[in-house]
Amino acid sequence: MSNSSSHTPDSISIESLANPQLPYELVSNNFKHYGKRTAPDPLLDTDCQIAREQISQWPGYETTPLLDLGSCAEGIGLASVYYKDEAPRFGLGSFKALGGAYAVSRILLQKLDKEIGDELDRELTLKDLTSGEFAHITQNHTVSCATDGNHGRSVAWGAQRFHCQCVIYIHSEVSEGRREAIERYGAKVLRIEGNYDDSVRIAANEADRLGRTVVSDTSYPGYLEIPADVMRGYTVLADEAVEQLNTVQPTHVFLQGGVGGFAAAITARIRKHYPQNPPRIVIVEPDQAACIYQSIKRGEPVVVSGELDTIMAGLACGEVSLIAFDILLHDCDDVLIISDHAAILGMQLLAKGALYKTPVVSGESGVTGLAGLIQACGSTELKQALQLDEDSRVLVFGTEGATDPDVYRELVGQTAESVVLSITQ
Repeated sequence: MSNSSSHTPDSISIESLANPQLPYELVSNNFKHYGKRTAPDPLLDTDCQIAREQISQWPGYETTPLLDLGSCAEGIGLASVYYKDEAPRFGLGSFKALGGAYAVSRILLQKLDKEIGDELDRELTLKDLTSGEFAHITQNHTVSCATDGNHGRSVAWGAQRFHCQCVIYIHSEVSEGRREAIERYGAKVLRIEGNYDDSVRIAANEADRLGRTVVSDTSYPGYLEIPADVMRGYTVLADEAVEQLNTVQPTHVFLQGGVGGFAAAITARIRKHYPQNPPRIVIVEPDQAACIYQSIKRGEPVVVSGELDTIMAGLACGEVSLIAFDILLHDCDDVLIISDHAAILGMQLLAKGALYKTPVVSGESGVTGLAGLIQACGSTELKQALQLDEDSRVLVFGTEGATDPDVYRELVGQTAESVVLSITQ
């Protein structure tokens, strides 16, 4: 992987990213009709509340930090920018820990109930999974998925925690560092030729043939409920953030794209928390993997083909999730696509300490929403189009830390450990 940034971390400034010369494309959603969807709501309040209640019982659960990026807001002419930092989440380094692992727990509880529920005089609970009391049964089940890295790590972690087998498929562009990180949780990792969407199809076909259960964060015809559980896990981020904001109501929320599961989950919860004067929802994608952009532009799912070659590895997706798209088509406002160069600059600015009172570690996909916001504020045309001004209060999500240490070092110019060490010096 080559570093496409011509700047070094010592020489960059906010102006480097808030640069009107950097390439971008913006589409406004002409199909939005807030909340008025024809499909059943996969994110009912009761289901989201159950997800949070369950996840908050997991060992190691803590609310992740919400950082007030005052230096960033001042530098780009906004009232405030809040950054939900998912790097510490369960020690896995990303928000994905909430979705895949939660879906694994739901699958195994359902299987246990079907196999032995009639023999028990009580309802099976999460403690029954984590205790290992029924490991002799759950070990007979195998969960599987395709991944760019973080989702597979979450599914593997969930399989290890809840005592079942796990097989993960990665595509040709997934780094060795991410493969090794998944294997550390006991999963069998298989690399395929092709891109992310090819790996999704292969994982699904092999699961049908071998009797595995696919735990995907993308949905397709006939496969909706498990991705909905993944999304319900993601809603924990939004609920935490709203509580941390307290009386502050954001005017804008910038969210990473990918297959859309994360973006749709956060969008739906934000809309429910703020029904009056709802924040403007802006989805940000890599210019080389802009399936949500193309789909919102057309008003129907559009497949983006090719190698999907972007350093924003977690967003290198060519097909939008169906249940996610149904939410985004009605509830997001805009989709912005940016270059890899913008994401690299965002990582470097955070590591330098130019956006917060101390340096912050963010991975190449984790910084996408923030990078899109800063770049938008450098263009008078784009800033006006998104109605960003000195009264704007913006919420962004840092969805991952340095989930691949080698890639992080190459892009930022220093290790994540050295960035963290500089905070204490």
